[in-house]
Amino acid sequence: MELNKRQPTIKGPSDWFTGDVYLDRLANGGELSPLSVGSVHFTPGARTAWHSHRGGQTLYVTEGKGLIQAHDGEVLEVTSGDVVVSGDGELHWHGATPDYYMTHISMTIGEATWGQHVTDAQYFGPSK
Repeated sequence: MELNKRQPTIKGPSDWFTGDVYLDRLANGGELSPLSVGSVHFTPGARTAWHSHRGGQTLYVTEGKGLIQAHDGEVLEVTSGDVVVSGDGELHWHGATPDYYMTHISMTIGEATWGQHVTDAQYFGPSK
């Protein structure tokens, strides 16, 4: 058994995010359990860059309104209680809507591979 004390909230790195995003690590993944869990807090308009996860990713939205998109898919809105599952290696992004904060619990097993930032045209969609 291993006890890990709570770590301070950190600001998400600009290589991974557009806008202000804050991360609380809940489980770090390691030898005893490979599961990494974090609470990710997006300010309005903030979002991840395009990325994928070896082993996939599950998101549980805990508050607010968010947007998600898989590569070549539609931008979809998510709200509290929604669960989003991205498969192994599936390219995607997620973040807050322009007018609301959004927080989700992120659960992953493998490392993330980060790509390009989501453009405003991708974020707002073709109608804006």
